[in-house]
Amino acid sequence: MGADLRHMNRLLVIRGGAIGDFILTLPAIKLLRDRFLQAHIEILGYTHITALAEKRFYADAIRSIEYGPLAKFFARDAALPAELTEYFSSFDLIVSYLFDPDGIFQSNLKRCGIKMFIAGPPKMNGHEHAALQLARPIEQIGLHLKNPAARIYPTEVDREFALGILGNSSKPVITLHPGSGSETKNWPIEKWKKLGKHLFSSDRTVLVVAGEADEERVWQLEAAWKDKPVRFAKHLALPNLAALFETSIVIGHDSGVSHIAAAVGARSIVLFGPTDPAIWAPANENVTVLRAPEGDLRLLAVDKVLETITG
Repeated sequence: MGADLRHMNRLLVIRGGAIGDFILTLPAIKLLRDRFLQAHIEILGYTHITALAEKRFYADAIRSIEYGPLAKFFARDAALPAELTEYFSSFDLIVSYLFDPDGIFQSNLKRCGIKMFIAGPPKMNGHEHAALQLARPIEQIGLHLKNPAARIYPTEVDREFALGILGNSSKPVITLHPGSGSETKNWPIEKWKKLGKHLFSSDRTVLVVAGEADEERVWQLEAAWKDKPVRFAKHLALPNLAALFETSIVIGHDSGVSHIAAAVGARSIVLFGPTDPAIWAPANENVTVLRAPEGDLRLLAVDKVLETITG
């Protein structure tokens, strides 16, 4: 684009989407961070998700995308709020992954007098790993992604919180996340119960983590395991969850939570059903993908998961 990259002092990345979408974008943001070490980088997104990056290597600040006046930027020929016009125009580069098929958002940003804009893909196409697809647009400023594995860097405060949950037990920790954003991506709850039966007889600390989308499934496990040696941790802030995973083996589905676990370096076992792990699985070396026969998680045997844990 002929831009002068020597004077990139303020960068903005706009990223909506779910947890996994954001983590898959981190390798692209890392390219920006590494290239512009002294620049101020902000992320505009869902703050409960982007907190994973705030003052944790990637972002100097975050801002909520759930801000009412921002809606004006999605209307053609709208009167743009002066506050946001000044905000957007303060950046030397804006990279946006928002769905903007008619270019209305981009056009309104240009009305603010922004210096440089790069549109990232809001949806994945083809069979290339998602992190590579998300980084492809910033090749136009000479940044090329070679390693699609995401990294998350918990703070010491995050780790202190995790220690408060796990205590001082010297037993190995195995963490289960039995949910995801889609029922078709979930291993049947009866299989989780059978897995737990085996794990409770081992010399391990068993922990179950859950968010709002997992409540019904976790309620079933709580009812089945009310007298078992298992702990439940619900609705944790994502940076705290990340720290909790650092010293654990984590078993989960194709979900954002599994991406968090992989990105902090946890040994991760990810159960895949109908989705394609070549695109969506964490690319970290510590990840083992178990693909269900015929893409049907009902056909994935408990013994197969147990073999992977002990292997």
